[in-house]
Amino acid sequence: MASRLGRAGTWRPWQSVPVLLLFPVLLIVVITLVDMRAPYDVHLGPALVIAPALTPSFAGPRTTAAVGGLAVAAQILIGITHGGLGTTNHIVQIITLAVLVVLTVLYSALRERRQAQLAQVRTVSEAAQHVLMWPLPERIGPLRIASLYLAAEDEAQIGGDLYAASRSGDAVRVLIGDVRGKGLSAIGEAALLLSAFRESAHRHVALAGLAGALDQSVTRYAAELDAPDEVGERFATALLVEIPDRDHVTRMTSCGHPPPLLLSPGHVVTVPSLHPSPPLGVQAGDEPTLDVFSFEPGDTLLLYTDGVVEARDDRGRFYPLTDRVARWTDDSPEALLHHLRRDLLAHAGGRLGDDAALIALHRTADDGQHGHGHGHGHGGTVRHG
Repeated sequence: MASRLGRAGTWRPWQSVPVLLLFPVLLIVVITLVDMRAPYDVHLGPALVIAPALTPSFAGPRTTAAVGGLAVAAQILIGITHGGLGTTNHIVQIITLAVLVVLTVLYSALRERRQAQLAQVRTVSEAAQHVLMWPLPERIGPLRIASLYLAAEDEAQIGGDLYAASRSGDAVRVLIGDVRGKGLSAIGEAALLLSAFRESAHRHVALAGLAGALDQSVTRYAAELDAPDEVGERFATALLVEIPDRDHVTRMTSCGHPPPLLLSPGHVVTVPSLHPSPPLGVQAGDEPTLDVFSFEPGDTLLLYTDGVVEARDDRGRFYPLTDRVARWTDDSPEALLHHLRRDLLAHAGGRLGDDAALIALHRTADDGQHGHGHGHGHGGTVRHG
């Protein structure tokens, strides 16, 4: 699955409005019957306000008004049963309940309006997601791909993390990056870097040249937009990976970005040797370092942003990505990211403090025509039996 992984919606009949509506209605009926049979000095009528107060949690203002009207009618019936409507106590109870029902209906109307606004925000955000960061294909060259994006802000679908993939001759070039900031405020810089990558990925033969072009774009953008007191505040980390179709020697260049993880069958996780250069926007013309490693058929390469490894649990401990991912080295890219998503959110208590992105690239089985790596082994192996 190339698109972002998300929660699968499941329809539950007990969560539908008609079923949930039975609860406040039954509550009104029970309170009314018990109050009518209770001694004269026992007054359960005020508890009727619970029914309209619960209704806005699953229904709109019209349904809330109907339930509120039923509650007021029940209060009137209780008053008739207990001495008539002329008593001061019953008049006060009826008026008070009616006022509370009106306030509850107003609250329900405002809540429904707010939900409509949030739905519109989500729609616009999802449209921006597809315009700025195109979904990665399920297959490209010799690779199967799955991607995952978790935005830090509740109503955001994208933020400061980014990824993209592009064909360049007989190779696949992949970018994963993280601009300064998070959430909606970082979308502008993320869009710039994605556009620069798509424009330059085909023009530069060397990976270092592509990194230099991205650095120039970020630097030029910062010079045009930064205020004098904000010079040097706009930068981005990025990892560029070039995976040839017929050669298992994979090249990568890191601009301040964490190294990928190489997953091999048998619960073997390798951290390829990496010599990172400064982030994009602060390189000062230095040529980034090129690192190489062997990416064999059957292996999976996991790219991620620091929002993953910097996620903390309730005791302040960082997410142990290398240890956790060793459990799922034999899984497909889709299953791997499904496990990581669930495990990461459980570690962070259901909410991340920063945007997080992951890409899983699985190299398909050798067809006999591809060349093999030339002496580039895996370094820093972590084995879990």
